[in-house]
Amino acid sequence: MPGEFAGRIVVISGGSRGIGRGIALAFAREGAQTVLAASSEQNLAGAAEAVAAVGPRPLTVAGDLRTLAACEQLSRRVKERFARCDVLINNAGATRAGNFLDLPDEAWVDGFALKYFGAVRLTRLFWPLLKTAKGSVVNIVGGAARTPEPEFLMGSSVNAAVAAFSKGLSKLGNRDDVNVNVIHPGNTETDRQMDLRRQRAAASGRTVEELRDEALAKSGMRRFGKVEDVAELAVFLCSERARHIQGTAIAVDGGATPGVS
Repeated sequence: MPGEFAGRIVVISGGSRGIGRGIALAFAREGAQTVLAASSEQNLAGAAEAVAAVGPRPLTVAGDLRTLAACEQLSRRVKERFARCDVLINNAGATRAGNFLDLPDEAWVDGFALKYFGAVRLTRLFWPLLKTAKGSVVNIVGGAARTPEPEFLMGSSVNAAVAAFSKGLSKLGNRDDVNVNVIHPGNTETDRQMDLRRQRAAASGRTVEELRDEALAKSGMRRFGKVEDVAELAVFLCSERARHIQGTAIAVDGGATPGVS
């Protein structure tokens, strides 16, 4: 219902662009006070103006969420400003595609640092506030957790780790009355998706257009996903209507994921 999240505090990592920004807009339209965290102050400033146009002006916190210090800074700013957190959206993280033998060790470490360890740290830091608010955690992961491919082994591995963490955390969520769920976006039209296509094209010796057309044909999808497809589900999962949805992972991929799980 309109305004359901009025007065609620929604923290979104990776909230300055793409899916994170779309989720911020969707919550703001419902009256939420959003908190956007990302590494780029410039991107955060742009996102803040967009969100303020449809709802309360967000608090923005710039920092490298690959580090514990930045995660602690975000937690501290939210506690000092609001002393409350109703929703945590762990969305930050952009792992590289490429040939397995060409990806150096530091790339793997960096891949886990933001998407996996960032999510673990932020969840741990915000959990006491989430428990008090009987809130929600939604982890934005990705279909590669279920469908590993040789040109995206890093992303598949990191995503699978976040998905496993989320499932285990949901058991604690049952005890503490905090909902924990996962969204697996498929091919979604974002700047990040274009970067991945360029990396895959370089790894496979093909063009971006060839990969895009092949992905559509192979999946049988009518179109690629839009940011709004993911954002609206995130809002629903944090609403009272979804309170009995716990520990699940939902694909938003137009039916592209093979199999039944």
